[in-house]
Amino acid sequence: MTILAYDLGASSGRALLGRLNNGKIEVEELHRFSNDPVQVGDRLQWDVLRLLHELKQALLKVKHRDIKLDSIAIDSWAVDFGLIGSNGELLGNPYHYRDHHTDGVMEEVVEELTKSGIFEKTGIQFLPFNTIYQLAALKKADSPLLRDAKHFLMIPDLLRYFLTGEMFNEFSNATTTQLYNPVTESWDEELIRAIGISPELFGTVVQPGAKVGSLRQSLCEELSVDSVPVIAAAEHDTGSAVAAVPALDRSFAYLSCGTWSLMGTEVDSPVINELAEQLNFTNEGGAYGTYRLLKNIMGLWILQECRRSWERAGISYTFPELVKLAGEAKPFVSFIDPDDPLFLHPGDMPARITEYCLRTGQEAPAEAGAIVRCILESLALKYRYVLELTEQLSGQAFGGLHMVGGGIQNTLLCQWTANAIGKPVWAGPVEGSAIGNMIVQWIASGALADIWEARKVIRDSFPVDVYEPEQPEAWESAYSLFKQKTGIV
Repeated sequence: MTILAYDLGASSGRALLGRLNNGKIEVEELHRFSNDPVQVGDRLQWDVLRLLHELKQALLKVKHRDIKLDSIAIDSWAVDFGLIGSNGELLGNPYHYRDHHTDGVMEEVVEELTKSGIFEKTGIQFLPFNTIYQLAALKKADSPLLRDAKHFLMIPDLLRYFLTGEMFNEFSNATTTQLYNPVTESWDEELIRAIGISPELFGTVVQPGAKVGSLRQSLCEELSVDSVPVIAAAEHDTGSAVAAVPALDRSFAYLSCGTWSLMGTEVDSPVINELAEQLNFTNEGGAYGTYRLLKNIMGLWILQECRRSWERAGISYTFPELVKLAGEAKPFVSFIDPDDPLFLHPGDMPARITEYCLRTGQEAPAEAGAIVRCILESLALKYRYVLELTEQLSGQAFGGLHMVGGGIQNTLLCQWTANAIGKPVWAGPVEGSAIGNMIVQWIASGALADIWEARKVIRDSFPVDVYEPEQPEAWESAYSLFKQKTGIV
C-alpha cells in the first residue's frame, strides 16, 4: 500500500510517499518546498495558503504518476494556530511563534494565574510563545480576530480542514498549547476562561490514528483527483519523530534534532510534580497513550540564522562548508546557552553571539568557523545537561541517546554529542517525523500491529549510525567550563 505523508517544518515542507513491502519501509520524496514566514509591518506571519497550494501540488504529482493512495496525514510544528469565522473561512494569516506580539505576556499571565497553577493543570514547559500566551496577547490587544472567531485550529488541523472540510483538534498538538489538561484528558475550560477566551472555540480532540475525513469534493473536482481518507498522525512533528525512534528497549532517551532540539524520554503518564516544574520540563502527548517527557532546546535555529545573516551580507556558505570550518577551528574557546532569550527572535545572530560572550566575560568568536564551533559545542554540552536532568526526573539511567531528524546529517554534531554525554549516540532515521507520520497511518490500516512492531520495522529498514564517545577528559573539562560561563547549574 502507498501512503502520503506531509511533513512541514519551520523552514521547509515535504510530501513523501511511503510503501510497506515485505516488512521494509520505502520512502520517496515526492515534493519539497520552502516555508517562508512573511513580515508584514510589525507582524511575522505564516503564509498558510501557500502551504495549502504546495499540498495540492503534491496531489497533482500523485495524479500525474497514476499512483493510488490509501491514506494521507500531516505533521508540523506546534503552538501556532488559525482562527475560523462563522462562515467557515480563515480569519487572517496565523502569527509566527517568533513574532514579538507575545513579548512580556507570559510573565503577565504567570503573575495572575501563578506558575504552579498553570503547571498543575497542563504539565507544559513555560515558553513565551506557547499558544496560551499567543491567545492572551490577542485578547490584550483586543484583536478583532478573537471577536469574530468560532473555531480554533492548530496548523495541521487547519490544513486538514482545508483538505477535508472537517474540524478536529489532534491530541499531540493540543497538549502543546498549555491549555489542555492531561489529567482530565480535555481542554481546561477554567484556564481558557482565565485568559479571557471562550472555551467554545476549542473542538473535539482526536487521538493519532483516527480517521478525520476524506479529501473534500470541491478539492477533488478542482484537481481531478479521487478522494482519499485522511488520518490524524501524531501531528506535532516531534510526536511523529519520537514514534519513529527505532528503540528496541522501552526505556530510551531521544533527541529530535532540527531547527529545534527536543530531548527527553517516552513515559506512560505525565510527570507533573514540583521537580518537573522547577526544571521546566514538558509533558507533551505522544502516540498510543504515551507522553513525551522532554525539554525544548533552541537547536540549529541559531546556526541557520547565522547563515542567513552572512547571506544578507553577501557571504554564502553551504552547511557542509560551515561544518568543515567549525571542525578546523580552535576548540572550547567560548560557549553560549542556546536557550538564552537573546537567541529567540530573527536577526543578526553572529552579533548576538558576540554580545552574549562579552556579557559573560568570554572571548567573542570572530570568524565563521569559530562562531559555528561555539554553537555546535554549546549545543552538545547543553544536550548533556538536559540528558542528566531527564535521568534525574524520570528515575532512569540511559545507556546512550537516539538522535533522529535532519540535524543528524551534521555528523560533527553527532560525534560531539557522544563526546559530551560520554555515551554512544545512535543516529537515524533522518526523516524521523515523516516516518512516524507513516507508521501511524499503517497502524490505523492494520498493516502494522502496534508501535513496537513499527519500531522494529523502522530499525530493519533504515541505517543507524553509531558514534562512540571520544576525548573524555577534554569534554569533561569543557562541560565544567560551559556551566561556569553560562551560569547553568
